[in-house]
Amino acid sequence: MAAYSKGRVERSIRYIRDNFFAARTFSSVEDLNEQAQAWCLGQADARLCPQDKALTVGRAFAQERPSLLALPVNPYTVEERLEVKVGKTPYVRFDLNDYSVPYTAVRRVLTVLAGEKSLRIVDGQEVLASHVRSYDRDQQIEERSHIEDLVERKALASAQRGMSRLCQAAPASQQLLEGAAARGENLGSITMSLLRLVDRYGAAQVQIAILAALERGVPHPNAVRLALETQREARHAPAPVAVQLSAQARLRDGVIHAHCLDSYDQLSTTQQPQTQGDTDEPQEE
Repeated sequence: MAAYSKGRVERSIRYIRDNFFAARTFSSVEDLNEQAQAWCLGQADARLCPQDKALTVGRAFAQERPSLLALPVNPYTVEERLEVKVGKTPYVRFDLNDYSVPYTAVRRVLTVLAGEKSLRIVDGQEVLASHVRSYDRDQQIEERSHIEDLVERKALASAQRGMSRLCQAAPASQQLLEGAAARGENLGSITMSLLRLVDRYGAAQVQIAILAALERGVPHPNAVRLALETQREARHAPAPVAVQLSAQARLRDGVIHAHCLDSYDQLSTTQQPQTQGDTDEPQEE
């Protein structure tokens, strides 16, 4: 754009602000676009042409139309393009709103392609997510499959952590879980039941009880619990009691601020008895 045309463009923007946007209300972006189109074909089209006051803008455009190039057959897609970095949570921040992406895209740099009504999030040529664009603020626009995959992934990770802890405490539990899986049992529920038994009876006793359950061909926590009770009765040991920590007991890991101990130093200091040489009586010359 030439330098001498800068003022002409700025005057056009001021004309739109003063004559279209001033005191205008609208309920949505679609409503605003409809009002803008009606205004362009009406009031703006009927005003006098700045270069030729004998013509209106509409008549001047009609005279120039035969000299203009035709639009291409395939319309050019006008989208706002922005590179964004995904944090620890599977959401992309764009235009004051958060849009969900697959959990596999966390900690990566993606590209947002935002149109008038829709928004795409891509990684190179791969489209990871498509959303309806929101012109609100502080909203979370989510795709249901993204949330379901994330919940399933978290549940799987939690179950894997529990299985890892159980296998370290009682190595025979891996064979029990394999047998339970072959029978179609819920491995997560079995893992949590066995971990509770480990906390109550101890890892060594649970290991022996699991081996006993496997010998009986019953890979189930109930068989392990029965074996533990049989071992306890054979030792004539009392039934274990689960320890329920109160809310105050859970504060044992809180930060304790040390206080001044000068007062304790005063209590530990005692007055020493005076010796014969330290008496204040005058001595004979």
